[in-house]
Amino acid sequence: MDFELSASEEAFRQEVRDFLKENLPPPRERGPNFLSEWLTKVRAKRWVGFSWPKEVGGGGGSIIEQAILKEEMALAKAPPLGMSMMGLAWVGPGIIQYGTDEQKQRFIPDILDSKVTWCTGYSEPNHGSDLAAIQTKAELTADGKHYVVNGQKIWTSLAPWADWIILLTRTQFDVDVKHKGITCLLVDMKTPGVEVRPIENMAGDRHFAEVFFTNAKVPVENRLGKEGEGWMVTVSALANERSSIGEVTQLYDKLDTLRDLVKRSKKNGQPASNDQSTRRRIAEFEAKIAAMKYNGMRYLTKQLKGEPLSSETSVNKLHRASLEIDMDDFAVALSGAAGLELAGGAEAVDKGKWAKASLGWPNVVIGGGTPNIQRNIIAERILGLPKDGSD
Repeated sequence: MDFELSASEEAFRQEVRDFLKENLPPPRERGPNFLSEWLTKVRAKRWVGFSWPKEVGGGGGSIIEQAILKEEMALAKAPPLGMSMMGLAWVGPGIIQYGTDEQKQRFIPDILDSKVTWCTGYSEPNHGSDLAAIQTKAELTADGKHYVVNGQKIWTSLAPWADWIILLTRTQFDVDVKHKGITCLLVDMKTPGVEVRPIENMAGDRHFAEVFFTNAKVPVENRLGKEGEGWMVTVSALANERSSIGEVTQLYDKLDTLRDLVKRSKKNGQPASNDQSTRRRIAEFEAKIAAMKYNGMRYLTKQLKGEPLSSETSVNKLHRASLEIDMDDFAVALSGAAGLELAGGAEAVDKGKWAKASLGWPNVVIGGGTPNIQRNIIAERILGLPKDGSD
């Protein structure tokens, strides 16, 4: 692993820093049009979809430059590079790899221009993160022009606001391996027969939802990839979840905020920063974030060598889920009764953000696959242990 950057890579880092210095005012100085102006500027730089091919409107940037860009943006606490989160993370890359020319022309520009929000229709009741066990059915009409979709998805992030959903369906049930017979569809959320029922968490947020499909007709031209090859499309798309170095930078920022809370708090009548157990907990958080950082660098090194990322990314996903929950719960406990108050509470700490995060733990735990799923992946695919439930 080489920690040194080339001269051109260092020049790119400086370019990003200069851009941020010129275009990112402090939060208190940002006007009502700031976000739209920001999105226009980063889009003009082709930093939205930075690593995508130039022929589809991306930046054609290298993997290492993308990591630099995300790290600098996170360090500066800049707004997102584009607002179509799932569109940029895996829907767009899936369309670029498997989509028709018509699909690329239809969907990619709107993703890059932050005009649409996507959600992901994978998990189902009774199957959770076992994507290959899906039962949502898609049947071709007699004229072969549409798929008729029936079934249910659950824990669908952003579904209450999404314009489109990338949907896994089963087009064949009599298969010898459950990964076969799966077909990926791109579905307009306004399609008749699509119903969204938000799921409210303990903090009052509604990021998740159940999505029901009742005789929803989807044009065949909205199929992504070939019929029955949806599993391959999905695996390739999800492989675009990269090194997580940008996430690590965000965690360091969260740790700094937590340190500030410690400095403002008391424990047993004394400054909490003088308490050995408190200091030890902060050190544990920092050690775990550092472990994620160097794991991320390993992943980045593999990508630079042209090697695909696979099961090893589950290690950082597992770490992050437990780490964020532990940090939020620690902040609530440190603040005493006031730490339980949400925004609007008379004594709410930091406007109730720690309580809100602590109560909203399902967003962290369920998103991207539950901890048990990540542990199974690590055990079976990395450590070579028997499958869960086997003798």
